[in-house]
Amino acid sequence: VQLQASGGGLVQAGGSLRLSCGLSGNTLNYYTMGWFRQAQGKEREGISCMSRSGDTSYYSDSVKGRFTISRDNAANTAYLQMNNLNPEDTAIYYCAADPHITCGNYALMSRRFASWGQGTLVTVSS
Repeated sequence: VQLQASGGGLVQAGGSLRLSCGLSGNTLNYYTMGWFRQAQGKEREGISCMSRSGDTSYYSDSVKGRFTISRDNAANTAYLQMNNLNPEDTAIYYCAADPHITCGNYALMSRRFASWGQGTLVTVSS
């Protein structure tokens, strides 16, 4: 399976962006989807995941209430809507997919997703 993340860019503080993650080579509804980010000089941080069915989603404290994960299984695409962005959100954002992992804190902390996209850069100016 291959993942293609897109939608990053430069935005002012308080603004919004929507990231997309297209999956090819299989069907999205087989996979738990995750979003991660890595700021310069920092470890990769798990920020959100969604179960295969879409019934369960989970967020890190750093993005809870501002970011929303969603998925369109028919379009084979997952999304991350990011609102009220601040400069601390500046990072490369990665999407990931795994057919077995359960969405939750362990999934985000362990980062044990089998497939990863190439990343898309989000820059938030103050």
